Amino acid sequence: MSINTPAAMAYAEAPLDERSVYSKVSWRLIPFLLMCYTAGYLDRVNVGFAKLQMLNQLKFSETVYGLGAGIFFIGYVIFEVPSNIVMHKVGARIWIARIMIMWGLISAAMVFVKTPTTFYVMRFFLGVAEAGFLPGILLYLTYWYPSSRRGGIIALFLAGIPLAGMLGGPLSGWIMHSLSDISAWSGWQIMFLLEAVPSVLLGISVFFVLGNDVRSAKWLTEAEKQLLETNLEREIPEAQVHSVRSAFTDARTWILCVMYAFILMGEYGVLFWMPTIIKDSGVTDPLQVGMLTAIPYTATVIAMLFIGRHSDKTRERRWHLALPGVVAAIGLGLAAKYPHSTVMAVCGLTIGTTGVLSVVSQFWNLPPALLGGVAAAAGIALVNSVGNLAGFVSPYMLGWIKQNTGTTSIGLYVLAASMIVGSLIVFCFPSRLIDR
Repeated sequence: MSINTPAAMAYAEAPLDERSVYSKVSWRLIPFLLMCYTAGYLDRVNVGFAKLQMLNQLKFSETVYGLGAGIFFIGYVIFEVPSNIVMHKVGARIWIARIMIMWGLISAAMVFVKTPTTFYVMRFFLGVAEAGFLPGILLYLTYWYPSSRRGGIIALFLAGIPLAGMLGGPLSGWIMHSLSDISAWSGWQIMFLLEAVPSVLLGISVFFVLGNDVRSAKWLTEAEKQLLETNLEREIPEAQVHSVRSAFTDARTWILCVMYAFILMGEYGVLFWMPTIIKDSGVTDPLQVGMLTAIPYTATVIAMLFIGRHSDKTRERRWHLALPGVVAAIGLGLAAKYPHSTVMAVCGLTIGTTGVLSVVSQFWNLPPALLGGVAAAAGIALVNSVGNLAGFVSPYMLGWIKQNTGTTSIGLYVLAASMIVGSLIVFCFPSRLIDR
């Protein structure tokens, strides 16, 4: 059935205008969302840099650190699905602002950590505060972009992960190296405080920058709104499920959960332990560690954007996800094999991080292709929640292994195997459902 509306006619007669409209939307939304995610992810993983000083000063063991790093995801998982359903009802503007302001304040409060118990409690509530942000934004992007345009956009948004490392690594290292003697606080405490400020400020800015959806965007003309809405309506596939109940009972949702858990084993193992791996290779100065961590993340930004664009151009999703997973395993294996060579460790981490985060960005093309409406809100949050249980397991596992063996190599081999398994699960889905 043809859609004979002015918007549809504009779509057929003026494709250049369509590109202009999407360019306008992207320039309005994506840079701001990218800044938000970069700030938020830095608050999540900067504990990996704090570890370089905090463990000695507070007399924490490697296992205590691993448990504290991972317990973030317990709070995160518990509140993920409710958070996304609430956002679907009340709108992104209020809910995303609430999330960012809360996590910024709690991240700043990490300066008061003194004991393992306070460390665990603060990390748990940081997870509670951040719950719903990633799936909320991924859901929010489905309100603006059809699936055919979503691969590159998701990759661009998720580039906030490596950007947090690329910018935050040198920043965290510099703060801990240079500012530790200017007050009674240690360098890691100053780092937590300063790096929380952008999240709070950006959270306040959300009220003024984001609209809830296409219809509420005052910066779009009526014709532009109709064009965007028509394109979204065109691409609702018959295979999608649309109710909350169907999202929980559909086997594909649970396959996605398992797949994402294996993938996140690799992601969080790398993100929480990269500074330690580089330090153990022979680098002791936090500033130098921070500068070296920027190398893998810089390469990852480039790779993610290229793979995302190529995936959209070819409308192919499976191999764009599976091949980076194999590359990730090779890189992690290389870092594990040469733990005392800084050059080889950084090379392995660069290859591994590039593959891991490219897989993550491509994975998030799958849930919106299979779920629609309120099912997308519940399903995306469910997948992210169950998958992020690996965020608890992975850092704790590496901490336990390092404390008992003196090296992270065995743990890195486990993460490499996890990336291969997680990536190959994509072949459970027929290409006709996900290649959009």
